[in-house]
Amino acid sequence: MIRDITLGQYYQADSVIHRLDPRTKLVGTMVYLVSLFIFTGPWVFVTAASFLLLCVFLSRVPFSYMLKGLKPILFILMFTLVINMLFTKGTVLFSWWKFTITEEGLKQAGAMGFRLVLLILGSNLMTLTTTPTRLTNAMEHLMRPLKLIRVPVHEIAMMMSIALRFIPILLEETDRIMKAQLARGADFESGNLIKKTKSLVPVLIPLFISAFRRANDLAMAMEARCYHGGKGRTQYKPLKYKGRDFVAYFMVIIYLAGVILIGKFL
Repeated sequence: MIRDITLGQYYQADSVIHRLDPRTKLVGTMVYLVSLFIFTGPWVFVTAASFLLLCVFLSRVPFSYMLKGLKPILFILMFTLVINMLFTKGTVLFSWWKFTITEEGLKQAGAMGFRLVLLILGSNLMTLTTTPTRLTNAMEHLMRPLKLIRVPVHEIAMMMSIALRFIPILLEETDRIMKAQLARGADFESGNLIKKTKSLVPVLIPLFISAFRRANDLAMAMEARCYHGGKGRTQYKPLKYKGRDFVAYFMVIIYLAGVILIGKFL
């Protein structure tokens, strides 16, 4: 399960999506995610899924690798589907004891589940095709207008960069600790939910200690290199828009216009 988490990981490949400016990918992803929640309907979801599949094909990231990112959220996904099915009022299809499944509940559960799947896959595609450094540089550039109201843009971007970099490190550390505990006879699978939760305590304590130690080492390293924030700092590879970025923006605009028309007239 730990190895199935793809958030914050980068998939190395030479594709059109990888070569896009990170600002283009960030803006495009935000537009895509917003469109999933503003517009509803089967044809809207078909359009959104087709657009996502096209982007996955252009990114050269194996679709099976992207599906791995859905495994950690299967419980949340199933819980959301059950809640929508059982607690949505409408035409009753099945009733047993205090549980009732309605036609409207099934439709809403299907729409919500499909929407969550597309949301996770779309977010994973952005992180898999963009390094954490370039992604945070894009965030800092896009948030520059907030400096006018004294928002610490660089510091926020730095914190997000460190958080993204720490995700695969902490996952690897968790996997290493769990293997060490299994070698000592620990059991993480058997028993009820309470017992499984208690069995994770020997994992969480050394994980927190390791995380605090890494954070302290990072802070000392930044102080030793005289880090004082973003004022006067330059970038090794400045972000520059190219022709393919404008083509990508045009494709996003076409997608958004198509979703709006489909959502209103179909």
